[in-house]
Amino acid sequence: MSVLPYPPLVEDAKFVVLSDWDGTITDKDSNDYMTDNLGMVLEGSITYRDSFASMLDSVHEPFEKCKEYLRDNIGLDPGFQKFYDWCKTNGIPVIIVSSGMAPTIRAVLSKVLPADADTIPVIANDVRFDDPSDPNSPWHIVYRHPESGFGHDKSKAILPYRDVKSKPTLFFCGDGVSDLSAAKHADVLFAKVMANGDSDLLEYCKRENIPNVPFKDFNLVLEKVKEVVEGKSVADVLKGAGN
Repeated sequence: MSVLPYPPLVEDAKFVVLSDWDGTITDKDSNDYMTDNLGMVLEGSITYRDSFASMLDSVHEPFEKCKEYLRDNIGLDPGFQKFYDWCKTNGIPVIIVSSGMAPTIRAVLSKVLPADADTIPVIANDVRFDDPSDPNSPWHIVYRHPESGFGHDKSKAILPYRDVKSKPTLFFCGDGVSDLSAAKHADVLFAKVMANGDSDLLEYCKRENIPNVPFKDFNLVLEKVKEVVEGKSVADVLKGAGN
């Protein structure tokens, strides 16, 4: 059960894009970037949720400084601006689904997509302060799904669209462990591959035999989404990607 609200479903869309944020839409993982530079990295066999919380608890800078740091250092995937503009022009909603924190995502968006920074739907975790009246007080992540080992079960963002009357074609873009719960529920799953060839999501898809389209940047996502919108079947798009 989510302890945080969801944005309204887009009821009349024929196509819906849901995408991970860190390392998928962005050129680097902002959570890793923040903890690597302002905190510490933990290793071990604890859950993603608990590991990430511990990493964030090692960051002792005020939250506003963290937002500013990420705003100054995180950019977009080289093809995302073009992809987003095309989706916006064609009335296709793009929804950010992240295991990060909504305030830091909005902070980066204020630089990279300033016109839509406050309106693009973001489904993510949140932040609480020890002293809500003091933005410089210690802060902590608030998980959307505290009972989940992921902290945010992304499948709960995509599954409601299966019950929408318009029955939209669902595209999901991701790259890592936090995207696994959503992987099986998209019509077309895009698995991002890093420059070094790594992709936890792609490896999971291979192991679980989940059809997907590997991509290095959103230029390919745009090409394939266009094909589906223009009438090519999902099966043919997936077959063309080697599934």
